[in-house]
Amino acid sequence: MVVGKVIIYGGRGALGSNVVNYFKLHNYWVGAIDLAEVDQADKTIIVSKDADWSTQAATVMTGLEEAIGEEKVDAIINVAGGWAGGNAAHKDFLKNCELMWSQSVWSSTITAQAAAKYLKEGGFVTLPGAEPALRGTPGMIGYGIAKAAIHQLTKSLAEENSGLPSGATAIAILPITLDTPMNRKWMAGADFSTWTSLDFIAALFLKWTKGNDRPKTGSLVKMITKDNKTELIME
Repeated sequence: MVVGKVIIYGGRGALGSNVVNYFKLHNYWVGAIDLAEVDQADKTIIVSKDADWSTQAATVMTGLEEAIGEEKVDAIINVAGGWAGGNAAHKDFLKNCELMWSQSVWSSTITAQAAAKYLKEGGFVTLPGAEPALRGTPGMIGYGIAKAAIHQLTKSLAEENSGLPSGATAIAILPITLDTPMNRKWMAGADFSTWTSLDFIAALFLKWTKGNDRPKTGSLVKMITKDNKTELIME
């Protein structure tokens, strides 16, 4: 028996696939948005990485209309994005800035647009912020400016007349390092006990979707992990 409906933007990534599986395990209908099919999801909306911002948005909105029609969903969860480093002198500085903007900000604004139309009253939308972007990020400027923009978008969505349905909660999660297979591969010597587990985040999303212990709308939720235990700190 389906207990609710959610949309996961970025459902093929390490965190996204974990979240899709977790909601399926708890009897939710799950729609996914990504660059390729998400096998575990009930429906995948595929966007082209070569399409421009407005075309990607149109693909998502049309796909949602075909998938759910006039129905509303309990949550829209955006865990899309990526990482690129580089300071202003880096040979790929502007290229990396453009990549970070398209991977994170495009998907987040499309998420906001989708939430305005398809989220239930009192529903939950979350965007992918980053704790380092609360301050300067000289070694990864493109990443920092994209994540800072998401923080601002979250604050804007929490205000009156943002376009979100009545009673909706907009939150950005701000992890430091996620415990993913790729991070373990590339940072094999790191202290994994300070990395935030994907299962922890998936369970948190389910709790917030149900309306339990939700932070106030507009919260930037820092995730500080130590000794494999994660503390949530609201900004």
